[in-house]
Amino acid sequence: MKEDVAKDEGWFGETVKTVIYAVLIAMVIRSFAFEPFKIPSESMLPTLEVGDYLFVSKYSYGYSKHSFPFSAGPFDGRILEDMPKRGDVAVFKKPIGEKTDYIKRIIGLPGDTIQMRGGILYLNGKAVKREKVDNYVGRDTSGKPRSFTQYRETLPNGVSYMTLDIQRNGTADNTDVYKVPEGHVFGMGDNRDNSTDSRFLSQVGYIPVENLVGRAEVIFYSLERGVSFLEIWKVPFATRWDRVPTMLN
Repeated sequence: MKEDVAKDEGWFGETVKTVIYAVLIAMVIRSFAFEPFKIPSESMLPTLEVGDYLFVSKYSYGYSKHSFPFSAGPFDGRILEDMPKRGDVAVFKKPIGEKTDYIKRIIGLPGDTIQMRGGILYLNGKAVKREKVDNYVGRDTSGKPRSFTQYRETLPNGVSYMTLDIQRNGTADNTDVYKVPEGHVFGMGDNRDNSTDSRFLSQVGYIPVENLVGRAEVIFYSLERGVSFLEIWKVPFATRWDRVPTMLN
């Protein structure tokens, strides 16, 4: 009987150790290698859709306190720092207000000037190449089809991506000139008329490099909006298989 109790205690202890090790390994991977994120909004349409699940590389820009869970890193500043490239899709901690995770495309680097004129992006005084392509066709929250004007935008470094123009002369289609300060970057959503980003200085503004969490690398899963994984019977039919996998950089 005593031997059985000892075996039970030994089994329980080993199980606890295994769980602790698994949690520690997961935390290390999440902090220093890759972290999964889910897209909750339409600010990055058509590149990212609500319900996309991404892996974000934590090592791409080096590490800061925001690399750790709850931004609880033991140091200030950034180590092993590597600056983003124009066109990267990056996750960062919102610099103003609550430190929530935002995802935008990096458009401007330190010293760059950014301006929107008539919906056209100007980088360092020159219009960024923009070509109209076939309309983006998607569905609204009720499942009804909708169509928006779509452009292919190409940055001077050759990075090319799609943007949406939902409303002519929208709130942020014409702006002052922004000059990106040292130690900061400038991010914008691909859904130009439905994105709270660096163009709104009182809400997001310039993004401190320290606030960068990582670079979005790949869509590893995609589920139609409004469907939960708990609805197992719906998942196979609600999975957007054509988006899996999709490389982002």
